[in-house]
Amino acid sequence: MSVPNVERSRGIGALVTGNLLGGVAIASGIAVGGLLLERLGGTSVAGLGQAASVLGAAVAAVPLAGVAARHGRRRSLALGYAIAVLGGVLIVTAAVVAQLVVLLAGLALFGVGQAVNLQSRYAAADGAAPGARAKTMSIVIWATTIGSVAGPNLSDVADRFGRWLGLPGLTGPYLFSVVSFALAGAVVAVFLRPAARSSAPATNDAATNGAGTGDAGTGDAGTSARAVGAVAALRWAAADPAARFAVVLISVAHAMMVMVMVMTPLHMQHHGMSLRLVGVVISLHVLGMYALSPVFGWLADRIGAVRTACGGMLLLAAAVVLGFVAASAAEGSALTALALTVLGLGWSVSLISASALLAGTAADHVRVPLQGATDAGMNYAGAAAAALAGPILAAGGFRAVNIAAAVILVPAVAAATAAVRGGRAAAKEADGRHDQTVQHAAHPAETGSGSD
Repeated sequence: MSVPNVERSRGIGALVTGNLLGGVAIASGIAVGGLLLERLGGTSVAGLGQAASVLGAAVAAVPLAGVAARHGRRRSLALGYAIAVLGGVLIVTAAVVAQLVVLLAGLALFGVGQAVNLQSRYAAADGAAPGARAKTMSIVIWATTIGSVAGPNLSDVADRFGRWLGLPGLTGPYLFSVVSFALAGAVVAVFLRPAARSSAPATNDAATNGAGTGDAGTGDAGTSARAVGAVAALRWAAADPAARFAVVLISVAHAMMVMVMVMTPLHMQHHGMSLRLVGVVISLHVLGMYALSPVFGWLADRIGAVRTACGGMLLLAAAVVLGFVAASAAEGSALTALALTVLGLGWSVSLISASALLAGTAADHVRVPLQGATDAGMNYAGAAAAALAGPILAAGGFRAVNIAAAVILVPAVAAATAAVRGGRAAAKEADGRHDQTVQHAAHPAETGSGSD
């Protein structure tokens, strides 16, 4: 194995390990965050913890992308994990001094860890061959599966450890989170190295998929004299059908997933389903989100990111239809479980394929800022969907929630249509240039002299 390949493998290993540890930290905190908030502020504020964390991830996405563009992925990811460590320390401190405001501030900083885990998928794509970008990104995303499953299962042990140290109840899991985030940051800082971005074409089916072609550059450093801000990057994406589709789909898929997922436990409890069954359904949903990521990455590389993304939209549509039917059924537990599993699969396919499309289609001077802006939009969309989901459930029940989620999908369908049309036009133009080249090669004298 050559030295560059060794460095590349070590970098991917660092990202996988960081994502695994980050997933443990996030899941450990999420498992007890609402309970800790309820203890300090009452039931009415218990839902603010998730909102604070999501907003923290959204606000941090663009600044972290700016650091990555100027100083490299390694510094950006390590900084993000350090901020998440600070958030965990603040949460423990808030529990000790019983300060709700400090707790919310800590949860917002803690949410930056989620932004880092999301942006690590783009770091994996830097330097990957065009035909392997989606697969490489999906492997890093898959590592979150282990963390998401292990984190909540450590909560009880961590709580007992915290009490043994003399800390208030429910703070022990955040001690584990602090350690996990710190280890993730150390692994990234030590083992992640700059990766030269492939100068090959963005995708092997760029024309048919509507992907544009970008300049070659450096994947880790992303240092371009023409580097732009998030707003300018979004303007660039708005003019490129494939990039526009990727940006829209990531936000739409996340908003749909959050809107339905956060209301599912309430719907199940309202219909007399046990808390244990709720846990099983959510576990199946999480497995759908992450467990098959490498399969979907391979598929995006094999048949194209746009085609795979359209498949993801079909899964999302199927999920809300199943959810609507489950809400109408007398005994809908099995259908609800199926709907949430398909929803997780649709989210996974959409995120991986759209992220690969962004990594392959964006020009170097907008690539990293656009990725940060997209992740920010994704989290803002999720926060808005979560805020709207409660009133929608109260007004029209779980059927109304699924109808609203279906409406959210409409902009992605419109963007997909434009991307496919743009890809076909680009393919025709490419074929025309190819035909002209062949004719010129076959009759060089005639084309050169212009004679009959």
